[in-house]
Amino acid sequence: MASISSTLAEVVAEMEGLYDPSWAEPWDAVGLVCGDPGQTVRKVLFAVDPVAAVVDEALGWGADLIVTHHPLYLRGTTSVAATTFKGRVVHRLIGNGVALHTAHTNADVADPGVSDALARAVGLTGELRPLQPSAADPRRGLGRVGTLPSAMPLGEFAALAASGLPRTAGPLRVAGDVSRPVRTVAVCGGAGDSLLATARAARADVYLTADLRHHPASEHMEADERPALIDASHWATEWPWLADAARRLTSGLAARGITVEARVSNAVTDAWTATTTDLDPRAF
Repeated sequence: MASISSTLAEVVAEMEGLYDPSWAEPWDAVGLVCGDPGQTVRKVLFAVDPVAAVVDEALGWGADLIVTHHPLYLRGTTSVAATTFKGRVVHRLIGNGVALHTAHTNADVADPGVSDALARAVGLTGELRPLQPSAADPRRGLGRVGTLPSAMPLGEFAALAASGLPRTAGPLRVAGDVSRPVRTVAVCGGAGDSLLATARAARADVYLTADLRHHPASEHMEADERPALIDASHWATEWPWLADAARRLTSGLAARGITVEARVSNAVTDAWTATTTDLDPRAF
């Protein structure tokens, strides 16, 4: 079959077949943010955040479309004037003919989705199951539960997880006895402290997620039969999904004879850029 070019509408349709917008939370903002559905798409850049560094990379590579996990406008707006960083992003994208599409909570609950990629990145093997299954389809849902090939000390698993995730300024934080053996692991990409009790009910040995707050984590660690906790960077826990989404998009289009080049952004867009252990006061 001869290779044919793709329109933005065709790429968006493929993405929405993989990550149905109807799966998104009611408060979320997913789908096409800007772009002409009829424009040709040859290159797609995947990134976690729709920020200036990602736009720079997209323009430098000649991308026609950026797919991000996080929405640009989550709470809506009445202006896209270039007086704010979000407005400037919109102006640069439209001015250079680059579209922007978002798959957020619809990608979180997909099968496979964000947490499947996270689970594989930190060493889980075999079958995965949703930590909190969707009422509409129990194959989908938030988070994943799986197992390690063999039990290992919590500290060793934390080091394994750190090696499987992209490096950020801050280290992974651990709550629990680092010598405790763990094998059943629950994960949730992004902010996951709303699922602390769910991870405990799943009888996980350890729960890995991001953005754990002091009070929920402290109360969790006082409970009986609670899993240990590993708190990672929000950006890092969602980054593994990008390669999976890129592969699924390109293979789905290729099955219809459409060739699109996709790659994952090199930009580390985690908000935190340093820790005090990295800084030497004498250098200032």
